[in-house]
Amino acid sequence: MPLLTQQIQAEDSYSLVASLDNVRNLSTILKAIHFQDHATCFATKNGIKVTVEKAKCVQANAFIQAGIFQEFVVREESLTFRINLTVLLDCLSIFGSSPTPGTLTALRMCYQGYGYPLMLFLEEGGVVTVCKINTQEPEETLDFDFCSTNVINKIILQSEGLREAFSELDMTSEVLQITMSPDKPYFRLSTFGNAGSAHLDYPKDSDLMEAFHCNQTQVNRYKISLLKPSTKALVLSCKVSIRTDNRGFLSLQYMIRNEDGQISFVEYYCCPDEEVPESES
Repeated sequence: MPLLTQQIQAEDSYSLVASLDNVRNLSTILKAIHFQDHATCFATKNGIKVTVEKAKCVQANAFIQAGIFQEFVVREESLTFRINLTVLLDCLSIFGSSPTPGTLTALRMCYQGYGYPLMLFLEEGGVVTVCKINTQEPEETLDFDFCSTNVINKIILQSEGLREAFSELDMTSEVLQITMSPDKPYFRLSTFGNAGSAHLDYPKDSDLMEAFHCNQTQVNRYKISLLKPSTKALVLSCKVSIRTDNRGFLSLQYMIRNEDGQISFVEYYCCPDEEVPESES
């Protein structure tokens, strides 16, 4: 088990201390939400949530539970800071993104509090690299007010089924139309591109369908440009939960298993694009 050989001074002065034997257990999850340069980090004793937003229409959250870390200490009730996610990912892969077989990069991450940089101590094969990343004033993140009590329809799919669908989507279509219904077609993905309309249906008894809870027929459209970033999480995931609420807002929750078999979640929220023309629903 690799251990950092660097002695870190004044350990008690840090508000956040987190250690990992394998840095990829963090970097892989962060890559799944890396579609903007900056992210807001929230740390509590339960773990770290990292949030990325775009155009006030889409929000991605990566949840890294405290149990993923070998050591996880938060000395305040909660900590919030904004950071350049691109720089953070570059630092986490400073020893290379393609690891040598049998070699792990260990990470110790420390944060002293408001106004201080995020300190990264990375060690591989006895070599220690120290990175300091300036933190910024956290911006208020969007509240999509996605409440489970307002969820109308929910399905859980094996990710391979959705990966195949997304790879075949007509990207000349500006929108992806999602139909969820207790009756046929049950779950349908539709595009309206240069070559015409295309529909992909999933029966509720499909082998790919792990759960099907649809209460009423909903037809909503979402900009493909907003959904595209979520394919990063889809590629890494083993299951995906798809939910829509009474406003037509979409939640895509991806279950991602790391190299040690532990589970983390990445969630995307997306607001609907427009009213659906009757002729195309």
